[in-house]
Amino acid sequence: MELIIVTGMSGSGKSQVIDSMEDIGYYCVDNVPAFLLPTFVNLLMDSQNKHERIVIVTDIRSGDMYDDIVKSITTLRDESVPFKFLYLEANDSVIERRFKETRRKHPLIDEAKGVLPDAIRLERKMVGKLRDIADYTIDSSDTSAIQLRERVREMFLDDKKDGMSILCMSYGAKHGGVSYADIVFDVKCLPNPFYVPELKNKTGLDKEVRDFVMSSPEAQELRKKLFDMIDFLIPLYMKEGKSQLIIAFGCTGGHHRSVTFAFEMCEHLRAKGFNVGINHRDITK
Repeated sequence: MELIIVTGMSGSGKSQVIDSMEDIGYYCVDNVPAFLLPTFVNLLMDSQNKHERIVIVTDIRSGDMYDDIVKSITTLRDESVPFKFLYLEANDSVIERRFKETRRKHPLIDEAKGVLPDAIRLERKMVGKLRDIADYTIDSSDTSAIQLRERVREMFLDDKKDGMSILCMSYGAKHGGVSYADIVFDVKCLPNPFYVPELKNKTGLDKEVRDFVMSSPEAQELRKKLFDMIDFLIPLYMKEGKSQLIIAFGCTGGHHRSVTFAFEMCEHLRAKGFNVGINHRDITK
């Protein structure tokens, strides 16, 4: 089991880190009281646990202070539990601005008698020393949400390709559009196997249909241009932190040409090492 424990200052970006970790395949548990950490981790290490990559977030929201977290971290290390400790922080002015923008209540605002800067300074005094025992530290003061996600990927993703899930799909235009797709290509410009008697009742899942669709120089050139475009776009989407991408191909009925191109694209991206799925929405209609 790969375990990451996350803590840090309120407003430092822990929620965004959780979202990023979930996107790259971690099972995330938020706001676990520090004193329960050893017990909770031991439960997760039980043989019945099906999660191999886990993130646990603990901070002062549950009322735990510096000593509670340090004690739990020390206990886990004494028990030789394999884990990494990530600490997030940001400077006081940035945290203050973030709380004002989101209108969220700081966990220590009552102890600070309603004064936000005092609450931030109080929290830093309580948990700031955790940075000294952390395996990883991220200062998000000058980091955008996209940059923070990218930093997390760089730290914990062995291969960035694993962080994006791609779906190649086909559809028939006469059955409606696909407004939820990120990229849509219409391939009705190619010859239609529907009008070839021996191919009419087959689909792009059959090799003879795919061979027919791809037999013309125009189809080969279209394939090259579309695939070159996708190869160019995917790294840009990944750089922006996108974790899911839907690439749709449409033809008239969703049986032949669109299925062929969705199949070809799926094979192309799998060969490059991406996590790719495929769906033929209208192939049975």
